[in-house]
Amino acid sequence: MNVFDAIQARYSVRSYKMQDVEEEKLLRLFEAARLAPSANNRQEWRFVVVKDAVTRQQLMHAAREQEFVGQAPVIVACCAVTDNHVMTCGQPCYPIDVSIAIDHITLQAVEEGLGTCWIGAFYEDRVKKILGIPHVVRVVELLTVGYPADEGLPKNRLPLNTIVMRERWK
Repeated sequence: MNVFDAIQARYSVRSYKMQDVEEEKLLRLFEAARLAPSANNRQEWRFVVVKDAVTRQQLMHAAREQEFVGQAPVIVACCAVTDNHVMTCGQPCYPIDVSIAIDHITLQAVEEGLGTCWIGAFYEDRVKKILGIPHVVRVVELLTVGYPADEGLPKNRLPLNTIVMRERWK
């Protein structure tokens, strides 16, 4: 599979098989994240991998009761150890850098036959308490990981001529 195939195949999985994810596959996901670029090579990302069923249920409650979150065999808390550095463009680097690493994970997951879903609907304070994450660390996203139980639906995306402009904003 090439990268473009993985991009086309990736979708937000909200139904998972009751099947464990092999450790060697998880390690490849996090190796993909480790190789991601980051602002000034800060590498602020940190990942808490949760497989315990009780903890996954607690995280489901912290993720606004989204049942599929608790049903996924793996939940990853995607975090940032950050000094809140702001890039010259005015954007804080940690949410962007963690997002790039997550995207590397999601594309490697497709290669591994796994599915993922980015979860932004969660209460950070609750997730921190459940997982013992220090106050100074940011939880940027949760990510569910597992074997998809269904097929993804066709993606509804804007056409290129709507999102790409040449030379100037039009």
